[in-house]
Amino acid sequence: MNRQLIVSYVLLVAVALAAFTVPVAFTLTTQLREDIELGVRREATTMALLLANDDAPARQALARMAEAYGQETPGRVEVISFRRGAVPPLPAPTAAGDADFTRALQGDVTVRWDSSLYVTVPARAADRRIVGAVRIVYPPGELNDRLWQVWGFRAVLAAAVLAVAAVLGTLTARRLTRPLRELHEMASKFGDGDLTARSPVTGPAETQTLARTLNSGAERLETLINAQRVFVADASHQLRTPLTALRLSLDNIADGVDDEYVREDVEQATAEVVRMSRLVNGLLVLARAESEATAAEPLPLAEIVEQRLGVWRVAGEERGVRFTIAWPPDPRPLVMASPGHLDQVLDNVLSNALEVSPDGGTITVRVEPRGDEVVLDVFDEGPGMPPAEKARAFDRFWRGRGLTGRAGSGLGLAIVKQLVTDDGGSVALRDAPGGGLCVRIRLRAAAPRSGG
Repeated sequence: MNRQLIVSYVLLVAVALAAFTVPVAFTLTTQLREDIELGVRREATTMALLLANDDAPARQALARMAEAYGQETPGRVEVISFRRGAVPPLPAPTAAGDADFTRALQGDVTVRWDSSLYVTVPARAADRRIVGAVRIVYPPGELNDRLWQVWGFRAVLAAAVLAVAAVLGTLTARRLTRPLRELHEMASKFGDGDLTARSPVTGPAETQTLARTLNSGAERLETLINAQRVFVADASHQLRTPLTALRLSLDNIADGVDDEYVREDVEQATAEVVRMSRLVNGLLVLARAESEATAAEPLPLAEIVEQRLGVWRVAGEERGVRFTIAWPPDPRPLVMASPGHLDQVLDNVLSNALEVSPDGGTITVRVEPRGDEVVLDVFDEGPGMPPAEKARAFDRFWRGRGLTGRAGSGLGLAIVKQLVTDDGGSVALRDAPGGGLCVRIRLRAAAPRSGG
């Protein structure tokens, strides 16, 4: 928008300059041509009067005048006279039979612009007879120099005015669009999750009204979202205690029941309680993640990954699932993340990978620094996911057939995405090279710590 305003302002100034400057320049050009024509014609007329006098002094004066004119001006004088043998000799034309002299000897005064200015005047004696003609050839050098001065001065002046107009237009455009930029900045922050973002109420009345409306809507939305978060967090927290008590009760009932059918029903109920507990815990994690984000700090990715793998290796041993890791060359990378976020992210991703991996399979974790980011890949050997399921895998409460499809809460990958994006990273699902699924997590790289 700034560019459009500046261009419009400069174009307006350019049109105004053209409307006032170009006609004046053309008028001055015409006036200069007419002044030169008038002066040359006056000189030619004077010389023609001298030529018309039939005496030696007049001819001598004409000869001296023609010689002086050729020395003091860029022009030259050419004379045709019917009186031959006169002394002193007069300058003869280079082409005595040309059209200008022919018309002059017939009594016409001719003025012609060609490569030079040609002014030809007939010489009339006292009895009105034409006794010759005088022509002055005036090169356009002096006229061109003066025209360059006229047009060059106006061109430089126009360029300076346009430059000043561009500067003034830039300042004016920035001042006019500053309220809009502030509104855009506020909207961007709000879209990124900063519910405290507000726009200053400045600028014209229209933008002030818009800013007040947006600020009011943002305050109401912040209030509603905070209330929703508080409700989810409180409900999740309050549900954890009775669910834990219910699970303990079901375990006690299962221990004291000998009927196989009753025991099976109790185990199904226990599984549902476990799933509900996972769901409640997931909601609690999301509610906390969606609250005001903590500041990211440099964390050692290697230590966090090795710690979480040490926990999940124990769970994998029961089914013969191995965990391997591929590290980049030293130094091991640091990443920008909030404390505790990577732990939850790895737990959710490794839990899903373990659930879908076949007995005796392998789960591979690979870390690869790439410029200003660090890529963390987790490969499993499960059934993978079709493209339609990958597109929905990060939706809340969605459970696919292969990934967390049986006992999952449908919140694991939603939690992963929330935590990773809060720290400025991204997460995506890809097909593993040998079959299965790859969860690719991109994290911001942190500067290495100094040795001192």
